[in-house]
Amino acid sequence: MGIKVFDKKADELPALWVGSRIPWLGIHAQGGTVRGNLLIPLLPGRIGPKRFKAVIDGLMRSGNAFFVEKNGRVLLMAENIRENAAPLARFKRAERGRTGAKQIKRGQEVPIAVLVRRVDLKRRLNLAAGVQRALPGLARVIERELRRL
Repeated sequence: MGIKVFDKKADELPALWVGSRIPWLGIHAQGGTVRGNLLIPLLPGRIGPKRFKAVIDGLMRSGNAFFVEKNGRVLLMAENIRENAAPLARFKRAERGRTGAKQIKRGQEVPIAVLVRRVDLKRRLNLAAGVQRALPGLARVIERELRRL
């Protein structure tokens, strides 16, 4: 999310740009529902979408990932085998943190992600407030330009 005042060109009036390179920013500004089959990683921290997709693709290609239903939730699980030790490292660490186990044995199933049908997002960003904060700067630049003329 960025707000920027463009005032470098002397022959043009200053402008205020409010926006983002993220195409789905609007849902965070207004709130709404995202529908479809979504895999939410079971990690305490964040994992990037490209890295998560690479881990899932690797596990699926090796035939090691499978879906299990537990307590009404559909979980993507993977078996802890030697070939998948590197991609599963952070998921094993998270599982040890959740369960309090010292180690995860070979052949044990490790939860990777939960499959959800929809996600309801509340309003998180206040675009109007961001614009309001930048307006005094824009007004100062416009006044300076008008005095110069």
